[in-house]
Amino acid sequence: MRRTIRTLALEDVKILVDWAAAEGWNPGVSDAVAFHAADPEGFIGAFVDGEMVAGISAVAYGDDFGFIGLYICRPDRRGEGHGKAVWDAGMARLGDRTVGLDGVVEQQANYRSMGFAPVYRTIRFVGTPNAPAAADSDICVIGPEADVLDYDSRFFPAPRRSFLEHWLRPPHIALAIVREGAIEGYGVARRCRDGCKIGPLFANSLDAASRLFAALANASGPGNVHLDVPETSGQFAARLTSAGLQPGFETARMYRGKAPQLTQSGVFAVTTLELG
Repeated sequence: MRRTIRTLALEDVKILVDWAAAEGWNPGVSDAVAFHAADPEGFIGAFVDGEMVAGISAVAYGDDFGFIGLYICRPDRRGEGHGKAVWDAGMARLGDRTVGLDGVVEQQANYRSMGFAPVYRTIRFVGTPNAPAAADSDICVIGPEADVLDYDSRFFPAPRRSFLEHWLRPPHIALAIVREGAIEGYGVARRCRDGCKIGPLFANSLDAASRLFAALANASGPGNVHLDVPETSGQFAARLTSAGLQPGFETARMYRGKAPQLTQSGVFAVTTLELG
């Protein structure tokens, strides 16, 4: 067996996202393009006889922060060292940056042994909201304008213009609450293999987050809505339960290196478990 490690092209990233769907992670139908745009050199695969057998995302957001995700080995090639090979390549690429990841419960001890420390739990909420949203004159459609990028930087550890250039455009639904010219919250909904996901959902207050959730869920149409909610947003989680959503699996946001200092109280749903 001769294994080759190389950077993934966009078509390879699409395959990796399909693997994530097969694992039950419910990625968005257009995730691969936005993910790849975040850092075209940040996706790494192991290949045997020309076929990809494992992959990982090791996305660098500037010189100081990176994020690990999409860490998958093809089921029929597990136990052969391919997963460890792409992990080592991904971590080597991110070097001395602070590195984040969202670890499932079963792997958290393993990540701890590699220097990652948990900061908070994230709970996946899923369900069909039980009431349509009323019209809200403060909510408007947005794109990747400078004020939106500035607002995003309060809640994410590093600038991510290349990613948001794709994430904030159709077919995604991007909405913000704007009052007197100032953004008080924004969120994005995207179509997934099952229903839609809302993420990020950043807001100045619980009320703003709740209004945005209702508007995004309504704009997404019928079907399940998924959100990954930090445990720090317990009141928002209670509102989701009242709206008809139920808690499901959990992950832990973990960092190797100094944890970023963010306005965590304004993070009502993380952007993705794959890219942070």
